[in-house]
Amino acid sequence: MSPETASRTQPPGHVVRQSAEALASTLPPLLVAAIRVASAVAQGVHGRRRVGVGETFWQFRQYMPGDTANRIDWRQSAKSQRVYIRETEWEAAQSVWLWRDNSPSMHYRSPGTAQTKAERATLLLLATAALLVRGGEHIALLGRERIARSGRGALDRMTMSLIADGDQPAAHDGASGLPGPARLPRYSHVVLLSDFLTPFDEIEALVRRHAAQGIVGHLVQILDPAEEDLPFSGRTRFEGMEQEGVITVGRAETLRKDYQARLAALRASLTDLAHSVGWTFTGHRTSLPPQPALLSLYGAFAQETV
Repeated sequence: MSPETASRTQPPGHVVRQSAEALASTLPPLLVAAIRVASAVAQGVHGRRRVGVGETFWQFRQYMPGDTANRIDWRQSAKSQRVYIRETEWEAAQSVWLWRDNSPSMHYRSPGTAQTKAERATLLLLATAALLVRGGEHIALLGRERIARSGRGALDRMTMSLIADGDQPAAHDGASGLPGPARLPRYSHVVLLSDFLTPFDEIEALVRRHAAQGIVGHLVQILDPAEEDLPFSGRTRFEGMEQEGVITVGRAETLRKDYQARLAALRASLTDLAHSVGWTFTGHRTSLPPQPALLSLYGAFAQETV
């Protein structure tokens, strides 16, 4: 009996069950792994105070263009030459927009390393989303979804969207690989996971553009051990993954000191940039467990004072 004949003679319920099992065979490993990482971090993590619509006083801040007059605290403002807004602790969910770099460079994995940078970024993104959903937040994929949603359904949709990418990197078209312009709700958060090996001025433009909209962000730089240590020696051929070309070096070990200095300078620049706009920066190495990076990232949410 041919496969076509077999499918026609099977009861509809059997076909549906087969389809569901086929889907389940691809979904659980990624999502279950993310939830497992999130659960490990959730132990002992306390809730976070958030600014928004509510009745409990949170803090005063200076008036900004776009604030409505009914939010001005005239008594506090009368004490100085400045106009102050009275902010209250958030009693509703906020939206968090997550993005992970899927450019060709993110699909690098050195020998002996279990995951590519893209795989680790996806795991951290979903684990972060799982924690946020548990806390009642609204989540969405930056650049893919127009509305942030809450609940397990939002997490499942996000997982399926990322699974649809498969193991293939996004086509390289000469662009930076960073997310494009997006107008997000004020007081939203963005989480950007990337190797950030893009020209720094492009990263800075993206960060400052979001910060100017009142967005709070978190940068997570994910690197492979070989990218941090440059363990190569002797004659080595380096081939760029994003059309950078090929270079052959006679003694690769002679590059190590200067290379690591430039990498340290990049991290320092990313850290300074993040801090200058009230964002956070976390570095992560794919040979390490994902939990510390997730704890650092979620800790930034817990300690925020938007």
